[in-house]
Amino acid sequence: MTMTDNSKQTHTSDDPVRAATVAAENMANAYALAQETWAYYLQKHADGQGQNPDPYNLAPALADLQKAMLENPETLVEAGIDMWHQQATLWTNALAQMAGVEPKPVKGLANAAKDKRFKDEEWDNNIVFSYLKQSYLLASRWMRDTVAKGDQSLPEDERKKLEFFTERFAEAMSPSNVFAMNPEVLKATAEEQGGNIVRGMRQMLKDMKRGDGELWISQTDMEAFEVGKNIAVTPGSVIFQNELFQLIQYAPTTDEVQEIPLLIAPPWINKFYIMDLNEKKSLVRWLTAQGFTVFMISWRNPEPNKRRHFDFPDYVTEGLYNALDVVIAETGAKSVNTVGYCIGGTMLSTALAHMAKTGDKRIKSATFFTAQADFVKGGDLRIFIDDKTLASMEEESERAGGVIGARHMAQAFNMLRGNELIWSYVVNNYYLGKEPTAFDLLYWNADSTHMPAKCHLSYLKDYYRDNKLAEGEMELLGEKLDLGAVKTPVYSICAREDHIAPAGSVYRGARLFGGPVKLVVGGSGHIAGVINPPDPNKVKYQYWTNPAAKSKWPDTLEEWLEAAKETPGSWWPDWSEWLAKKSGKKVDPREPGAVNGIIEPAPGSYVRVRADKPADE
Repeated sequence: MTMTDNSKQTHTSDDPVRAATVAAENMANAYALAQETWAYYLQKHADGQGQNPDPYNLAPALADLQKAMLENPETLVEAGIDMWHQQATLWTNALAQMAGVEPKPVKGLANAAKDKRFKDEEWDNNIVFSYLKQSYLLASRWMRDTVAKGDQSLPEDERKKLEFFTERFAEAMSPSNVFAMNPEVLKATAEEQGGNIVRGMRQMLKDMKRGDGELWISQTDMEAFEVGKNIAVTPGSVIFQNELFQLIQYAPTTDEVQEIPLLIAPPWINKFYIMDLNEKKSLVRWLTAQGFTVFMISWRNPEPNKRRHFDFPDYVTEGLYNALDVVIAETGAKSVNTVGYCIGGTMLSTALAHMAKTGDKRIKSATFFTAQADFVKGGDLRIFIDDKTLASMEEESERAGGVIGARHMAQAFNMLRGNELIWSYVVNNYYLGKEPTAFDLLYWNADSTHMPAKCHLSYLKDYYRDNKLAEGEMELLGEKLDLGAVKTPVYSICAREDHIAPAGSVYRGARLFGGPVKLVVGGSGHIAGVINPPDPNKVKYQYWTNPAAKSKWPDTLEEWLEAAKETPGSWWPDWSEWLAKKSGKKVDPREPGAVNGIIEPAPGSYVRVRADKPADE
């Protein structure tokens, strides 16, 4: 079929015949694109290797919940009657509105106006859409309450799994996600004679191909940014590389620098340049301006069937330990200040415990950005760690060439904020046919990395499931690890709204170190709570500090916060002051690669490898 592109039509034509013709052509084009998308999906799944129908092992928990409801039917009956009464009130209200009578208030719907999914005025002004919205909000609340009040004898992890997926189901069932029930979508379709549908289907096909047969939703314009050109542009050089990482040394920008260098170990889930997005939001650039000699580990993005052998201990020994040696050789310093972000911080905690056991003095201080060492309160990600789920991931990784695919990793994190990171883009990209906005943070978020399956499964089992490091049961190179033996000074920043490394979980881990710990609680979440540069013209977020020594900390973060001081703005200057005291005297600036030589300019080649565009070798 030859497709005529009338998809850019943005308003109804004055000629009804022409408008009808355009609409018919657009519907034909959209149908042809839908067929092509479906054919591509079938082609990619022609080997019969379908996905596990229950990859997160939800069935046992659902069965237990159903059994509990059958054994206590009065609870379900009461909830059903309450639901029926509220739905009846909604229906009565709809009839009253049609008659011009003021409707009765319905409990539980007071905050509906703040819900971004229902920002279009028709959700309030049109009786039909208003009823759909309110009926959905009541039904979704009823589902949450019913599950939450279900079998209290279920293990906590099972109950949390049920609650998590109930929330995901409720998000998916919103009428705003249904083409024929979304007034904004219907208006756009009428005004553009279906042009939005053509553009949306074209974007869906593109995303299907980007995901190699699975829908990988675009959250930003992936062609608007180029690493090293308009993102990750702080000057520096790659001075070392091995199979696992490249080491970047950034160019000095001050007349003198601190004697003790700073080595940053970012997570290998996503890429390091979250700390170097642009000139205004670059932590790296800011640190060099404060006189620190900054080194950054840039982890390699492992491709399927290549470098699949790396395990978690390899990231310590072949990664961090090698980087420490290179930094010391390059600068002549006897020790190094270190930073670990997220899983990079968990690795750093593990290394510190091992170094304490072996008497290794290469680390002068350790800073942790939203990093966990104790995983008992590890948040929603704990739903991925039961034995059956792990076995399913291992089986899938074998089919994927020994890696946990980047799309899988992105999907897992996006699920934590489904409305914002999944469904809003379904509506915007596929229904409204709008181009995703060019946004550097979302580009970084979409520039996902594969994970060596062996490493990631070890991480989930040893840390999340078994909590071995916190429990003193972890071993590395034959040494049993004890965080209490770590006397290295620690600065730890957690974020109050972090749903990846919950603040309470970070707090528990910080208490395990045997040396002095300064804890700072930042505003916002896992990224914005850390990447919060000082700006005299715009105070964004805040942070909390508590002068009490770690030995005097209360059992919970909530109690710690009661005695904490709130300071508006960025926590970076507070950290810089702490770090400077651990950094020795001032010395002459060090040019990158003066000892080890230069391999290539920063940000290097490893970080440029995109999971949706594999590197040529």
